[in-house]
Amino acid sequence: MTTTVGILGGGQLARMMALAGASLGLRFLVLDNVKDACAGQFAPMLMGDYTDLQVLGDFMQRIDVATFDFENVPASSAAWLAERKPVYPKPRALAVAQDRLAEKSLFTELGIDVPPYRDIQSLNDLRNAVRDFGMPCILKTRRLGYDGKGQFRIRTEADIQAAWDTLGAQVERTGLILEGFVHFDRELSVIAVRTPSGAFRAWPLTENWHVEGVLSASLAPAPVTPSVHEQALAYARQLADALDYVGVFALELFNIGDRLLANELAPRVHNSGHWTIEGAETSQFENHLRAVLDLPLGATDVRGVSCMLNWIGAMPDPTPILEAQGGHWHDYGKSARAGRKVGHATVRADTPEQLAAVLETVGKQLNRSDQVAPVIDRLRKDY
Repeated sequence: MTTTVGILGGGQLARMMALAGASLGLRFLVLDNVKDACAGQFAPMLMGDYTDLQVLGDFMQRIDVATFDFENVPASSAAWLAERKPVYPKPRALAVAQDRLAEKSLFTELGIDVPPYRDIQSLNDLRNAVRDFGMPCILKTRRLGYDGKGQFRIRTEADIQAAWDTLGAQVERTGLILEGFVHFDRELSVIAVRTPSGAFRAWPLTENWHVEGVLSASLAPAPVTPSVHEQALAYARQLADALDYVGVFALELFNIGDRLLANELAPRVHNSGHWTIEGAETSQFENHLRAVLDLPLGATDVRGVSCMLNWIGAMPDPTPILEAQGGHWHDYGKSARAGRKVGHATVRADTPEQLAAVLETVGKQLNRSDQVAPVIDRLRKDY
């Protein structure tokens, strides 16, 4: 009997999940609240509100197991489904990741280092916390913020009032948290996977570059010391076991010398793991499905060195990537819109030198030399 996987959310992550599941003989049903969700181009889709119990009931009756492709699915809806069908990752992981304060508190409880943080309930709380942390620091909504949204960077005394004027009205709806600014050497992520029976694997660390809070480029494997690599994997394993986690997740980290500070947990397949489609023995999408179905996990070994480039707003000309040695093109089938993730490309090579040369060429051809420059610099200096 064919297994049907239900996916809450119909964006590009669900789309790539469905593509990865085809070789496993799986069927999919997507639930999204917009009719043109891009995963609907590859899998049957229901349209409706995630909190509508009639819609959820119809969805539940047509699937064998459920997962999700973004962390803002209401935790209550995931919990309702979990009482009737297996839901992975489990609703608790979703609930923790949806609240920055709960997330940071869990990190602290597990002994995972984090930047300074404080719950903010009032303008007076904000002033006191800024005084204690120093500037710069960042005021964020506890819930519903992603890709740089729901954040205000405080650099001067005048910014304190401006930050409150911008986000203070959200204190009742989403909550607010102030985080101390971290002068990090680089941003890293560890993509890991765990099965219901506790089997655990992780891909080598990824180094990430962001522009205005949105991922611009990723390099894997990141050139890190063995101690940094071991610490990152230990953090990921601690979190996975503490949450009895099932599926793929990303742990975003700030690297300062040989020290790692946890930034946030993403309870799903992750943008910084897209390189695994061509750059690893098993992609994050296939291993997520294997975990959700409690199948043996695939190897997470790398195939050479890979760089993922995010396309934001509109797709560039695919020709330079398609002509490049080791170039792979991913169009999400979305309409162009400012700030929207519409696709990505991955360039894979056998050596850092080869990858740097290809990136230099395609960067010039696409007029995106600024986007590839930090990756090329890392490849030529630190490998």
